[in-house]
This record gives sequence, C-alpha cells and structure tokens, in this order.
Amino acid sequence: MGLSRLAALHGVATSFSPSAGGTVPVPDSTVTAVLAALGVDAGTPAEVGRSLSAAEAAAASRPLPPTVVVWSGEPLPPALAALPPGAALTVEPERPPGTTETPRPLRMRVPGAPADGKTPAWWSEPPLGVHRMTVRAPGDRRVTGVLVVAPDRVPQPPARTHGFLVQLYSLLSARSWGMGDLADLADLAAWSGRTLGTGFVQVNPLHAAVPGSPTDPSPYRPSSRRFPDAVHLNIESVPEYGHVPDRAALEDLRLDAAALSDAVLNKGALIDRDAVLELKRQALELVVRVPLTPGRRAAYRDYLAEQGRDLEDHALWCALAEVHGPRWRDWPEGLSDPRSPRTARARTELMDRVDFHCRLAWLTDTQLAAAQHTAREAGMAVGIVHDLAVGVHPDGADTWAQQDAFAHGMSVGAPPDAFNAQGQDWGLPPWRPDALAASGYAPYRALLRGLLAHAGALRIDHVMGLFRLWWVPQGRPPAEGTYVSHDAEAMLAVLVLEAHRAGAAVVGEDLGTVEPGVREALARRGVLGTSVLWFERDWDGDGQPLAAERWRRDCVATATTHDLPSTAARLTGDHVTLRHRLGLLARPLEQELAEDVTGTAEWLSRLAGLRLLPEGAGDEEAAVRAVHRFLLRTPARMTGIWLPDTVGDRRPQNIPGTCDQYPNWRLPVADAEGHPVTLEEIAASPRLHRLMEVFRPSPEGPGARTAPPGARRP
Repeated sequence: MGLSRLAALHGVATSFSPSAGGTVPVPDSTVTAVLAALGVDAGTPAEVGRSLSAAEAAAASRPLPPTVVVWSGEPLPPALAALPPGAALTVEPERPPGTTETPRPLRMRVPGAPADGKTPAWWSEPPLGVHRMTVRAPGDRRVTGVLVVAPDRVPQPPARTHGFLVQLYSLLSARSWGMGDLADLADLAAWSGRTLGTGFVQVNPLHAAVPGSPTDPSPYRPSSRRFPDAVHLNIESVPEYGHVPDRAALEDLRLDAAALSDAVLNKGALIDRDAVLELKRQALELVVRVPLTPGRRAAYRDYLAEQGRDLEDHALWCALAEVHGPRWRDWPEGLSDPRSPRTARARTELMDRVDFHCRLAWLTDTQLAAAQHTAREAGMAVGIVHDLAVGVHPDGADTWAQQDAFAHGMSVGAPPDAFNAQGQDWGLPPWRPDALAASGYAPYRALLRGLLAHAGALRIDHVMGLFRLWWVPQGRPPAEGTYVSHDAEAMLAVLVLEAHRAGAAVVGEDLGTVEPGVREALARRGVLGTSVLWFERDWDGDGQPLAAERWRRDCVATATTHDLPSTAARLTGDHVTLRHRLGLLARPLEQELAEDVTGTAEWLSRLAGLRLLPEGAGDEEAAVRAVHRFLLRTPARMTGIWLPDTVGDRRPQNIPGTCDQYPNWRLPVADAEGHPVTLEEIAASPRLHRLMEVFRPSPEGPGARTAPPGARRP
C-alpha cells in the first residue's frame, strides 16, 4: 500500500486499463524506476516509508497546491475559495510580453468565512499570465506557488473552412533544392488561398533535426522543438544571397541542387535530407559573409534579444555537435553540462559558429513569418497550421540545454492495446511534471510561444500527452511501462493563454485510445479534435459509419493523415497488400483484405445512399470526391484535404512500425501512376480541380454538389 500511495502522490499509475472492464497491474519495479526518475527514493520499504512521510507532510503543510489555475470570468477554484479567514495572498504578476515595466504586486486578504461558491468580494483578478503567488496563512505559515490566469477558451477558427494537409519536404517545386521548402509553402498558400478559397495549410513539424549521417528523417523525433531547421530555408530568397561575390560557387551549388531535385522527380530517387542540408550549408556559409544592412542588422539583434539564452544554448549545441558529434553524453568532460566552466570557454572559442547557427535560426524564422503573412494576404482565414511533435530526441539540443526538465532513463510510448500487443516505445524522453511546475512552466511556455509566433493555428501531436504519458524505463519492454500524469489543468491553461496571446486556434490529435473525460476537457477550452472518416463509426450502436450530422463540430474532419493510407489506397485495398509485403499483418492476407473490403463497402454504400456518389461504383477518383462531399456534410469547423489525395497518390508518407523496410518521410507527392509531381503540376492538375470543385460554394449548402458531372459547372 505504501508504494501505491507514494506513486499516487507523484502522479504515477500502479495499474492501467487497456480495454473497458479490464485492469492490468504495473510491476513494482517499474513504479520504483519511474519514481527514481522523478527524484523520489523508493528502492526499499524503508525508503518508501521515508519518502511517503515526507510527501504527505509536504502536502499537509500546504494550504493550496503548487499550481493554481484561474479561468478568467469563471468561479474561483476551490483551492483559493477555501483559503482560511485571515490568510494573505500576494500575487506578483509577470511582465507582459513586449513590455519592460514590472507590474506592481497585488495584495489580498481573506476576511470572515469562506466563500459560498461565488467569487468572493476580496478577490481581485490579476491580469492574464503566469504569476508567482505567496500565501501567508494564520500561524505565519508561508507557501509559494504558481498562479495561471487564462482566458476560458482558445481563439476559434471561422464557422467553416477547408485547407490542405501536406508534408512540406514532399512538396517540391521547380525551384526547390531537392525537397520542399518555405518558399514552396508560401506559394502553395498564395495559390490555393487565392484560386481555391482554402483557409489553411497544415504542415509537418519543422523542428530542428539531430544532424547525423544519415539524419533521422522523421519530423517527429527532433533535436529541438524550440527552433526550426534551416533545411527548410529557401536559400535564393535570403536577401544577402544576391550579394554574394562568388557567383560561380553559388551557381555550382544551385546546379547540384537541381540535380538532386531531378533525381527525385524523374529518376526514382528518395528525398535526401542530408545532401540537401549540405548544399544549403555551403551556400549559407557564403551568404552569412555578406554584411547585413542596418535595418536587417537591427532586426537580427532584436531576434537575438527576444530569444535570449535559449537560442544561444541551441546554437552552441549545434556548434559543439559539429566538433564532437551529436551525442552530447559522449562529449569531452565538462561539455555535457551547459553551465560548466568548460562549456563557458567553448562559447567563446566557438563564437563564430554560434553566431552562424543563430543567424540560420533567424533566417528561417523570417521565412516562417513570410509564409504566414502570404497566407493571410491570400485571404486565408487561418493560414499556416504548424505541428508540435510529442517529444524530442534523447541526444538532441533540448535534452542537453534543459537537462533538469527531462526524466532521464525514461522514454515515452504507448501501452499494449488491440492494435499492438507489445506496446510502443517512441524513444522520446518525457518532461518531468514536477520540474515544469517548479519553473512556472517556463520550457513549455517558451516552446508554445515560438511555435505560435507565425501560426494561424497549432496542431498538437498526441494531445492526450497534456494529461498523461506512458513512460517506459530504459531497457524494459513497452508493456512494462506506466502512465505518469501532468497537472492537466495547468498544461491546458498555459496552452490557452499562449494561443490567446498569439491569436491562434489549436487542434489536438486525439486519435486512438483516449482517457475518459479528455476530449470533453479539451472541447471545453476550445481545442479542436481530429476526426478521420474511416474511424468515425457508431461504436456504441451498430458499428456502422457514423451519420454526418452526428460528427462533432469542433474538429478537423479529414479522410486521412500522414500515418494512414491515402484515400485512393484505402479505397482500392492497396494499403493492405503493402503491409503484407512488409510483413506487418497479424492475420492472413485474405482475412485482412476481406475485413478491409467490408469496411470500405459499408462507407461506399453510405455515400451512395446519400447520393454523394452520382458517378456510381467502380470509379476510384469519383469515390475520393464522394468522401470529401461527405466531410462537408458534417458540422466540422475545419475540413482537411490530404494534398496527395488531390492527385491520386497511393503511397503513404509513413508506415508506423517500420524503419528500413519502407522509405518513411522521404517520398515526394506523386500522381496515381506513382510519378512524382511538382507544385506547378499539382496546381495545374485536372484531377485536383475536379476534387476542389466539391468545395466551391453551392446555393444548396455545404456538400450539396451531387449532380452528375455533365450538369455541373466545369
């Protein structure tokens, strides 16, 4: 009982429910290892007893929890409403963003009896922000904590809008240097916003990757989530590019880049991120030698001042990785500590390289800003939707610079379920909930602020991680992990606060197994969910496709995602045969195909019954249009169109559970025959325009364009 009680006090689960009505105990050794990663000794019964006594004593001595959330305009939380008469509360408001003046403290005293559930008269709501508070209770007990004051909801997108979902690297244009870049993103937004009336473009995470040979191509396992990767830069759009004296060297690099693109587009080569980055690095070495104009120098200095130590640490890690390799735990003595004297000397010794990497971060940031500006100028209601990965690489810049914030020796994953009997280990170290709270959620806030700076909306991968994550101790199978809870109220409040300040909407990826109450809590704060057509069924009833009117309103409705088959592959069953070739099926091919055909037929029957498939059966392209007509019949605020679907691409961008068996994250967008296509060819594609005709405004309302092709406006 002692270990269970100790675990509960630190948010560590001692059992979990993989399915309704079933409970699986967590091994004591796992609980002990997780507690150790949180700085809690529990290796012996005596240690458990001492740690439990200390934790219970600390909890009993506090008149309020370490973090208190106040939702603006809502009743005071019980922790504050129940403060005893005579208690004095002092709030030290944070300095508002963009200001230099420190606000004056707010002082309040609790008179008389506790409040009766209404906001008490003594309460004076502080401004929005994350503040430090001090409570001095009767008996001179003094307790400090964090007070988060947040709006009640994040900003909302328009009532209805639609847009493209795309993996940016896969979107090559005629000008790209071997992979899609931020100029291509801006061009896609400008064209689709102005020509097709789209309201947003959602992209994969653009976080900085861990350098290597080869670099991990997954955008969901970055070195840092705080800063973007310069591989996404469009080199020729950098103003200093045109003033490089050595034009011959730049031309040679440009021709090499054109050869990379030609190999991908015409010769069956995969996108080679390392080769692209090397060419861009060589070009940037020339570009940064060009003096900045006074105005650009001032802008660069402002960026350095805004980013502060976080950027300096990131750039120093990049510089040290150039010298010693990316595995910082293997660096020479002293360099694994970002605050050591040896590291301080390295900052001076590598000053030029540190400035180089700071400059790259700034240049990338300016192009991110330009992409969002272009999107809004094109009439997009939302603009660019950026993506936040669930974690970072264990050897990356973030884990080096913020070591105290991470639980070392732990990895994030997923427990065993009906789809993966062994569970999953994603190889991403989790944040320590206690460290986040102690810092006033500073790392989390800085991360959100950076991503939201140039975003119309933010997608959060595995948004359930705001509530709890499955921790797997190093060296153990994923099935021997356990859930560790965050202060979900605080995590949500900080998210809502930063989204409010940025004026951005938030989309949570909430697919798969979701803890009861999570979707409701997210919806209450205006966080949109994600609904994929093939998974939307009446699971509480007959299991048939869910009627359009029963879909939730606050979501992005789509036919697929980067981890799922394209719609054409789903309709034809190609995705099942592909998984069979890769050895990923748990049952015989015939059985898997039969089940897949049945599920697809049920959806096609529903579409035909609604007169959304006037072309009849057997026309795959028409069925793709019918799927999107159905999505428009749902009340979903946002409808996402997988860009490869517009040209009939059958290849998935990623197949979970594979590594070398499949070229994950390295494929360009291709047409129905598998031929790669450029942005220019996509924009001119008759198939795309036939699909996007579905989204043209209709007098009959959304999704009502069901007449035969000959009766429709061309």
